[in-house]
Amino acid sequence: MSSTYGKLFKISTFGESHGTAVGVIVDGCPAGIDFDSSFIQSELDRRKPGQSRITTQRREADEFQVLSGIFEGKTTGTPIAMMVLNGDQRSKDYSHIAQQFRPSHADYTYTAKYGNRDYRGGGRSSARETVARVAAGALAKLILKQIGVDIKSYVSQVGKLKLSTPYQQLDLNLAEENAVRCPDPVVAQQMFDLIDETRKKGDSIGGVVNCVITGTPVGLGEPVFDKLHAELGKAMLSINAVKGFEYGSGFDGVEMYGSEHNDEMFLDEDNRVKTKTNHSGGVQGGISNGEDIYFRVAFKPVATIMQDQDSVDADGNTVVVSGKGRHDPCVVPRAVPIVEAMAALVLVDFYLRNRATSKVAIEISSDLPW
Repeated sequence: MSSTYGKLFKISTFGESHGTAVGVIVDGCPAGIDFDSSFIQSELDRRKPGQSRITTQRREADEFQVLSGIFEGKTTGTPIAMMVLNGDQRSKDYSHIAQQFRPSHADYTYTAKYGNRDYRGGGRSSARETVARVAAGALAKLILKQIGVDIKSYVSQVGKLKLSTPYQQLDLNLAEENAVRCPDPVVAQQMFDLIDETRKKGDSIGGVVNCVITGTPVGLGEPVFDKLHAELGKAMLSINAVKGFEYGSGFDGVEMYGSEHNDEMFLDEDNRVKTKTNHSGGVQGGISNGEDIYFRVAFKPVATIMQDQDSVDADGNTVVVSGKGRHDPCVVPRAVPIVEAMAALVLVDFYLRNRATSKVAIEISSDLPW
């Protein structure tokens, strides 16, 4: 079972939902990076359960421990191991589905592939694994900060409720001021009410997370198989419950003529190449062009609902699966930091790969200590 992501900046995650701990080993992090523990903890706090009544009521502090790779507040260049202990497991909540396959879960496919599965909270297929991604992504963000790259995500849709305002007209910092993480307070309240109403019915609902990356240097990505947008898509689709990814104009671009869709170029006052529009979403030919990178990630309704559903068990018998346990009625509020983390991991990996081959990256990194 592969649990490793990245080529130069590699992460390997470990642990299960109801195991002793979840964690990550980061290999390939440059030496000399200031390791800001408080920032990494703040990122984990954004993801942790129990934040409001519209998230799972599992109570986890999600306080991380550093096991290796840090000395006197800086990265040493050796593998960095970070771990978060699990504290609020209720494995008995899942004993009734030990032999049952829950609809739209990984229960059947895991059993068919591996011959067994950890039914307690989904084991390795649980979104609890994303704790490790967020910890590693926070470290990646610290690296990106040194080269002026900023990543912000927000909830733009819950069910049929959509935030139609372009991101350029929003104060994205407002997203962190409400439980839904939508930067429009009025729409955020409507989304909250919809999620809460869904929760009371024992059901779940999906949504969309938008991500905006600013300050990306020109030249990240490869022109053939490792296109920047392709790797971002792979990273996002690896997140639990993700069903779709689109960047730039996305599917709406098919309704435009080429004369409308092409991003015409000009030189700004600093003699830099810029584009008048950004239908490309900051990526052309699989390579970043220096404009904002923006994309949307669609999340399905959470598969576990508090209603009875028809299914089958491991012996081929027809059964009724009853929903139990503590689950998010809508995953998108807590998915925001996960999307940011995966985007950061993609960009850092490409940046490190680029330093050896790109004139732009070499020039940017000339003043850095790593």
